[in-house]
Amino acid sequence: MHDFYYKGSDLYCEEVHLSLIAKRFGTPLYLYSHETLQRHLKVFDNAFGAYPHIICFAIKACSNLAILRLYAKKGAGADVVSGGELFRALKAGMDPRKIVYAGVGKTGEEILYALKKDILMFNVESSEELKAINSVAKKAGLKARVALRVNPDIDVNTHPYIATGLREHKFGIPIGDALENYHIAKRLSNIEVIGIHKHIGSQLVEISPFVDALKRLLILIKDLRDSGIMIKYINIGGGLGITYNDEVPPHPEEFAKAILSLIKNSECTLILEPGRVLVGNAGVLVTKVLYLKKGPEKNFIIVDAGMNDLIRPTLYGAFQKIIPVKKRMDNTIIADIVGPICESADFLAKDRNLSKPKEGDLLAIMSAGAYGFTMSSNYNSRPRVPEVLVKGRKVFLIREREDYGDLIRGEKIPGFLK
Repeated sequence: MHDFYYKGSDLYCEEVHLSLIAKRFGTPLYLYSHETLQRHLKVFDNAFGAYPHIICFAIKACSNLAILRLYAKKGAGADVVSGGELFRALKAGMDPRKIVYAGVGKTGEEILYALKKDILMFNVESSEELKAINSVAKKAGLKARVALRVNPDIDVNTHPYIATGLREHKFGIPIGDALENYHIAKRLSNIEVIGIHKHIGSQLVEISPFVDALKRLLILIKDLRDSGIMIKYINIGGGLGITYNDEVPPHPEEFAKAILSLIKNSECTLILEPGRVLVGNAGVLVTKVLYLKKGPEKNFIIVDAGMNDLIRPTLYGAFQKIIPVKKRMDNTIIADIVGPICESADFLAKDRNLSKPKEGDLLAIMSAGAYGFTMSSNYNSRPRVPEVLVKGRKVFLIREREDYGDLIRGEKIPGFLK
C-alpha cells in the first residue's frame, strides 16, 4: 500500500500533484511519501508485538539522511555494510546499540570506527574476518560483540544476483562449519559472542525459505548452548519482497506469525533487517518524455532518466510499473522506454504497453524507493538527481540536484599538464 494515487486524471503524492513538484524541482527526480514510509515501519514493527525485537533498517536500500532520521525518531536502528553507511546512521541520530554491521569486506579502519562508536554487534562473515576484528579490538583495548553470519544453504526463488544463502555464494560461514567457528570466536580474547545471523536473499515473496533457514539456525543454537556458548540475539536478516507487478508477498503479520511460532521459547532478542519492504513502494522516479522515436523494429520513448539514475532494470531485468503523471485518452503504444545513456542496456522498460505520451509529458516509475538513488551514479558525467519528500501538503527538498561543478569536485590536474 502506498500514497501515490490518481485524483481524476492527475497523479498525486499524498496531497500534492506530481506535476507541481516536477515544475519546481525539474526532472528527473526521486520522490518519497512520508506517510508511506512511516506506515510501513509501523506495520512491520507492530507485527512482532511485545516479543523483544529490534528493527535494523537496511540502509543500502535508501540512505537519505532525512529518511534515516524519520526511522531513528520512530525507534529503528540500522543494518550497515560500510563505514560510510555507519556514518550516515549516526549522523541521522540512530542509537549505536541498535546498529549491526554486515558485509564480507570490512577494512581495519572500518572495524575500528565501529568499535569506537560502540555498535551493537558485527555480523561476521568468515573466520579470517573474525580474527581481524579481534586483532583490531585488541590493539584498541576494546571488546567486539559479534554474531556469526551462518549460510544455511537455502535455495530461494529470486534473481540470482540477489540470492545470498547458498553454499556457492560469498556470504557467511557454511552452516556445517559454524560450530567450529563459534568455538574459535569463544577463544579469542577480544571477542564477545552474543548472536547468530543469516540473510538468504532479497525480494522474497514466500515465507517458507525464511522458516526453513530459521529452523536450521535453531538447531545450531541448541548445539551451541549445549557446548556452553549462549546466544542472546537471533538476526534473521531481511529480504521480504514487495509488489512490483503481480507479486503477492506475505503481509508482515503473516510473516511475523511464522517467525514467532518458531522462536517463542528461544529466550533470544530478535533482530530484523527490513529494507525494500519499508521503502520500495514509498518512492517513485519522475521523468520527462524527450522524444518519441519509431525504429525499424520497435518504438522508443526516450526520457530524461537513464540507467545511471535507476539501474535495476538494466542490472536485474527488473520490472517497474511506469504510469503517466497525467492520464491521456490517446491510443496506446508498445514501446521500449529508454534513457539518454550511451549504452544499449540503458532501458527502464521493454515492450511496454501504455498510453501514447507526447513530448514533455511526465511519467512516474513506481516502486523506486529501494535501490533507486542509492545505486545511482554519475556515468556519462550526468549529475545525480534531487530527492524530495512529501508530507501531506508540504514538499521538502532532502537532497539537492548535483551540478557540473559537483562532477569534478576533488579532481586535480597535475602541474605538468597545466
